Amino acid sequence: MCGIIGLFGKRGKAVPRERALRMAGMLRHRGPDWSGIYADDSCVLAHERLSIVDLEHGAQPLSDAERGTLLVANAEIYGHKELRGILKKEHRWQTESDCEVLLYLYDEYGPGFLDKVDGIFAFCLYEPASKEFLIARDHMGIVPLYIGWDREGIVHVASEMKALAPFCERFREFPPGHYYLGSAGRFVRWYSPEWMRSVPSAPGSCAGIREALEGSVRRQLMSDVPCGVLISGGLDSSIIASIVAKASGGGRVHSFSVGLKDSPDLRFARKVAEHVGTSHHEITYTAQEGIDALRDVIHHLETYDVTTVRASVPMYLMARKIRSHGIKVVLSGEGSDEVFGGYLYFHMAPSAREFHEETVRKLQKLSRFDCLRANKAMAAWGVEIRVPFLGKDFLDHSMSINPADKMCGGGKMEKCILRKAFEGSLPEDVLWRQKEQFSDGVGYGWIDSLKEHAEAEITDVMMAEAGKRFPLNKPVTKEAYLYRMIFDGLFPGDEAALTVEYGPSIACSTATAYEWSRKYGGPADPSGRSVAIHQSAAGREAHPYMVNKSG
Repeated sequence: MCGIIGLFGKRGKAVPRERALRMAGMLRHRGPDWSGIYADDSCVLAHERLSIVDLEHGAQPLSDAERGTLLVANAEIYGHKELRGILKKEHRWQTESDCEVLLYLYDEYGPGFLDKVDGIFAFCLYEPASKEFLIARDHMGIVPLYIGWDREGIVHVASEMKALAPFCERFREFPPGHYYLGSAGRFVRWYSPEWMRSVPSAPGSCAGIREALEGSVRRQLMSDVPCGVLISGGLDSSIIASIVAKASGGGRVHSFSVGLKDSPDLRFARKVAEHVGTSHHEITYTAQEGIDALRDVIHHLETYDVTTVRASVPMYLMARKIRSHGIKVVLSGEGSDEVFGGYLYFHMAPSAREFHEETVRKLQKLSRFDCLRANKAMAAWGVEIRVPFLGKDFLDHSMSINPADKMCGGGKMEKCILRKAFEGSLPEDVLWRQKEQFSDGVGYGWIDSLKEHAEAEITDVMMAEAGKRFPLNKPVTKEAYLYRMIFDGLFPGDEAALTVEYGPSIACSTATAYEWSRKYGGPADPSGRSVAIHQSAAGREAHPYMVNKSG
């Protein structure tokens, strides 16, 4: 992952270059390999590069040699070679970078080119002659981006919120699947598939799911540096690992897992790695090491969401070890639970329509939860993460399946259609392993240790007066208070607090689906370990891994 900065002023209004340099310095962890900058009287673009494709010539800002348009991008454009084929003009190509094609697509198609792109991206395009600029973010917000405005109306753009907070009166997350054209001064949604607006009816096909996911993984292996894979030992990452290992053509792929000593994830990840044949690395940490990292993690993640912080600490610690092995790119299983309704609370879904609508809600919030966690925890150490389950083509394929074919309950396991699609690829006890949140799977003692630490740090008096200290999004547990206290110390003010999604949740549900839980005994811990409610909704007794495979 790279870090990008854009400052855009009005004609005749000087834009502070020194400010952009200071902002870029706050993002250097995202791109430790090189820095680049462009500045004129109305714009400054800065780039902190993590070199992945065209290591020699891909430094940014990139420029269109004929039109003078400039680009800074935090992006991986997976089909960039195919996209060259839809260009109508001859262009003076200067690099083999996957990002350069964005300049010429914009030249020929304007902002409408975005729907043609399969990739993950946040970028700024700037035309010096007209002072026009375009800011855009990928379909799901897999890559982070924030936008803000200072007292003088200068538009600020940055990969992370920390670069905007010291300089902007107003700032917010740049909405996923949108672009912002300077001359229009408003956000425009460019990604609006039919499945977001209606309930699909196409029957699900295991063969179709498998083919589409294998294609998504192959595209996302595009790189001029070695790619690794994360294995939690759960279904989703294990499927990705099996495809990556098969696609490597016999080459040895590095895989990584993290957990407390003897945690469930480490044990199952080891089994998967042996089965698919990766060169596997286990990273263990102690609860105290995790607690010691809390402030750094919240600094990088820019959130106080309890579930996100819990899961981010082990991922952050793992990322450092990954980079020490010389790996810059890893593939992961994020997004599957949102696409296929894999969280345990989906057993409570009252109907196929509500099941589908909840998957859509979950996907639209990923940029503030799992995508934020995965990207920023890895980028803290200069590692890029890719998520094939959220590849645009695979997402459109799988979200167009009739939700009735995805539903669980009545003895049918969550994500049954996905499990069946990959029968024979994984050990049976992995393929049919029940869902656990990442923060649970790394070791149940991790969450307990966090709660004990918060209990020692936050007094009953502090909790009683929480509403006075935090009138906006008041924390309701001592653990939530602790994270919010650290966050506010790093990023004071309501603007920063409002960039964090906040609301009632059970087992990672949205606030809407939270209401389903009332039928099954009311709210519980926001992690996946809401076992009693899950068992009630699923209509079965507790079982460690194997359940009814029917469906």
